[in-house]
Amino acid sequence: MKEAILQFGTGNFLRGFADFFVDAMNKQGIFDGKIVVVSPTNSRVVEKINSQGGKYNLILRGIENGSELCERTEINSISRAINPYADFDEYIKLASSSDLRFIISNTTEAGICFDDTCKLTDRPASSFPAKLTQLLHKRYEQNLGGFVILACELIENNGSELKNCVLKYASLWNLDNGFVDWINNENTFCNTLVDRIVTGYPTDEANRIFDEIGYCDSLLDTAEPYHLWVIEGNFEDELPLKRAGFNVIWTDDVAPYKKMKVRILNGSHTSLVFPSLLCGVEAVGDSLKDELLCSFLHKCLFGYIMPMLDDTDEIKAFSNAVLERFANPYIRHLWKSISLNSVSKFTARVLPTVNDYIADEIVPKPLAFSLACLIEYYKNNTVQDDEAAVEFIKNNSIEAILSNAQLWGDDLSKMLGVVKDSLERIHTDGIREAIKWSMS
Repeated sequence: MKEAILQFGTGNFLRGFADFFVDAMNKQGIFDGKIVVVSPTNSRVVEKINSQGGKYNLILRGIENGSELCERTEINSISRAINPYADFDEYIKLASSSDLRFIISNTTEAGICFDDTCKLTDRPASSFPAKLTQLLHKRYEQNLGGFVILACELIENNGSELKNCVLKYASLWNLDNGFVDWINNENTFCNTLVDRIVTGYPTDEANRIFDEIGYCDSLLDTAEPYHLWVIEGNFEDELPLKRAGFNVIWTDDVAPYKKMKVRILNGSHTSLVFPSLLCGVEAVGDSLKDELLCSFLHKCLFGYIMPMLDDTDEIKAFSNAVLERFANPYIRHLWKSISLNSVSKFTARVLPTVNDYIADEIVPKPLAFSLACLIEYYKNNTVQDDEAAVEFIKNNSIEAILSNAQLWGDDLSKMLGVVKDSLERIHTDGIREAIKWSMS
């Protein structure tokens, strides 16, 4: 089977996401291609991949369509792995392969960055975009066609940002105009949105699983059943992900789906985190088992967040899936972890919905209550956030906190009445009675 996909990234996420999809397409007989993995860092995972011939097991477990699922698949989509720090010549030789058509990357949020110390003659260049530019330039010199590049890093406009970095290196390295034209005309850098919780190697359960499968698998991976991949462009004819049955959306614009994810999934997390912590509930799944907190989540999500989004089947399905994902018994997602940097999270995830209501002279009570819970928690607990933001919240009045546009990116004084009432209810009636009041 030919190597049709070059993958930058050896981590759990892509092995629990794109590599799983490619394996399924191959097994269904609708795709004929393997993945050659390149390590963007000097990683020992390359040795593990090659020692196992690219084979590993993925276990999907969680709740899907109301039923608990636990399903293991042996993945055989990876042909080999290359460490460009150990064998740069083998890496750069990939540029000459006419079989390669797609490039997939997931190099962490910090991976797509421009480092002006990188040189074309480095073996390899240190940054991921510089390594990619080295490969693309060699391919250009071979007079071969370009790639479809699917950037999966969790940054805004990931594909566009990666292309910008490549073009910056072309300028820094004084590469000819023909190469720049080739980048622009022969290659497609797709912005994408990815969504799946990949929980990785199950340390506590590994030996039991090895007994079941009959061998040790150092690449063993676990993930939730839910997945979403939104890709700008349409290469379904070449990469038939939808035909294989996956929740993949080819589109002209990722932005509406990004808005859906941020407001529904992330906004629900951020709305529920501090009411839960103030109730002494430690994990997301525990909140879903708590009747009051579960009702509060439903009120925020279905009563306030969803009505400010388009009324589409995709949004309804995504919202329902969020509840199943939060209730996943195989993932103990601690609220303390989710609470990190919550000032910026509230600003990005919840405030846009709040502002939609305020534009109509309405203060959404449960969402304002969640902000009151954030303030209450920050004033009385040790939290991890920007030090200046934490100190300001601890030492200032509610009026000053809400009017601080530097803190929230906006003046939130229109929420003052509901936030003050919320805090008064918390102090006089207790958190659980206050939650009931917020939903009335």
